Amino acid sequence: MSHHGFNPEHSFLTRRQMLNRIGMGFGTMALGQLFGGMASAAVSNPLAQRSSQYAPKAKRVVHLFMNGGPSHVDTFDPKPMLTKYDGKVLPNTLRTERPTGAGLKSPFEFRKYGQSGLEVSDLFSHTAQHADDMCVIRSMHADVPNHEPSLGLMNCGESRLNRPSLGSWITYGLGSENQNLPGYIAMCPGGMPIRRTKNWQSAFLPSAYQGTYINTNHEEVEKLVEFIKNPSLDFKQQRRQLDLLTQLNERHLAERQKDQQLEARVQSYELAYRMQMEASDAFDISKEPQWVIDMYGAKPGRENAFARQCLIARRLLERGVRFLQLWTGDGQPWDNHDEILEHQKLAERTDKPIGALMTDLKMRGLFDETLLFWGGEFGRTPSVELPTPGSNAGKQRGRDHNHYGFSMWMAGGGVKGGQTYGATDEFGFQAVENKMHVRDLHATILALLGFNHEKFTYKYAGLDFRLTGVEDGPKVVRELMA
Repeated sequence: MSHHGFNPEHSFLTRRQMLNRIGMGFGTMALGQLFGGMASAAVSNPLAQRSSQYAPKAKRVVHLFMNGGPSHVDTFDPKPMLTKYDGKVLPNTLRTERPTGAGLKSPFEFRKYGQSGLEVSDLFSHTAQHADDMCVIRSMHADVPNHEPSLGLMNCGESRLNRPSLGSWITYGLGSENQNLPGYIAMCPGGMPIRRTKNWQSAFLPSAYQGTYINTNHEEVEKLVEFIKNPSLDFKQQRRQLDLLTQLNERHLAERQKDQQLEARVQSYELAYRMQMEASDAFDISKEPQWVIDMYGAKPGRENAFARQCLIARRLLERGVRFLQLWTGDGQPWDNHDEILEHQKLAERTDKPIGALMTDLKMRGLFDETLLFWGGEFGRTPSVELPTPGSNAGKQRGRDHNHYGFSMWMAGGGVKGGQTYGATDEFGFQAVENKMHVRDLHATILALLGFNHEKFTYKYAGLDFRLTGVEDGPKVVRELMA
């Protein structure tokens, strides 16, 4: 004899729903243990501030990305032998992606800066004012001379497979100091670099750790951050709406296995609500004194977009954003196959703002805890690129891609400044002394942030993944650290 009347709803229960209702709740208890408290997952905060594995030297990161591949022999790696061999065949050429010819001397003059006498070309004279705080790595090398895989390697530690970006790993490990702003922001004026959002992807890490993209060509806050304001509902009405949505999502999560995409969606709604006040203030550089705006060169106009994003970056760092990536522009602007003098135009947009950012961080007491690093996905050849139909405009004053050896620099955040590390050969073709792979760079960055790259992992598909890969080889370069 049945003690309960027929309920049509029972005919449509899923297996999990059935287990939830039978056995006087034993199914619910078991599931609660298995899924670790799913009902509270919707209200947990993946960006909550966390401690690193050991005491960090840096708390936040700024990646100044010169996408396209700046020439090291025209910026931070002077090569007098190129002047001697200008227009002549180099004795130690390597295979290049495109046909290259004779040596091409740098059209830019190098000078010594600071007490350290660090040699920097006139392209970056403002940045060079901080020479004694900079460590220039002249022995970087990558795997291939192609943009897409090299961007993948520099951003995600992997040139072929889908992997989380450096910024995603760092926000996963440290969370964010400010819960009203994204922990990871990528700014690029005019569009996106090639590979687009893959450059700041979270891949198999929870979606909350992916980068938030901002087009800094826009000058008004409402355009910089789309939908920053809700024109239809006030804050109280939005709060009621979100509370109802949270209740529905909690019920949904209680009935299903953990869904990272749903959790990320819940968090994005909450973050968008909180950002309405904080982001409106953080991205509004009109609140800065005129002398600060002039120091950066952050005037209106698209040609000053990089300057504006450097000033925005300082405002975001003040507010506790963990990882910032500042791209030069859409596509690959430093990819100067035809005319190396194009580097001068690009440096005019980026040099003064970078120098101003470093000065500003020092004035505000943020420099010592902020790690800055500069560079592209690879360098460029010391030999001239030959005209190739369909590849360039027929000039012979440009340089091809060069992954064998190139330069990057680091500053702030525990970096030992006023030094160069490693070297390329006498022409700048390949790294020959203290060679440093991109994964070594990542391992060193993680060490400055308080992580052992070999033990900083995330379990996915039954494997423990890490930024620097699972094979032996990547190492922390202690000589770069103060």
